[in-house]
Amino acid sequence: MSEDQNTAATAEKKERRVVGRVASNKGNKTITVVVERSVKHPVYNKILRRSTKLYAHDETNVAKEGDLVAIVETRPLSRTKRFKLVEVLQTHA
Repeated sequence: MSEDQNTAATAEKKERRVVGRVASNKGNKTITVVVERSVKHPVYNKILRRSTKLYAHDETNVAKEGDLVAIVETRPLSRTKRFKLVEVLQTHA
């Protein structure tokens, strides 16, 4: 592979960025992020709120409980951690 092809291949790779709220920061360098989404029921057409818990790596332990954070998918860091913290978007007052 030439250098141009290698950089083009990495530029095409889209990272999965997720925004959610920190539910727990009790682990050392680990935060639990709750990501909520709205889904329409197929029969009753009611809008339902569904949530997913994701574990993310927080190297500097900067995120606190209740903060709105952005996380990005990365290589597996442990048995459950597949994301790392990118930035704290809003702090919980």
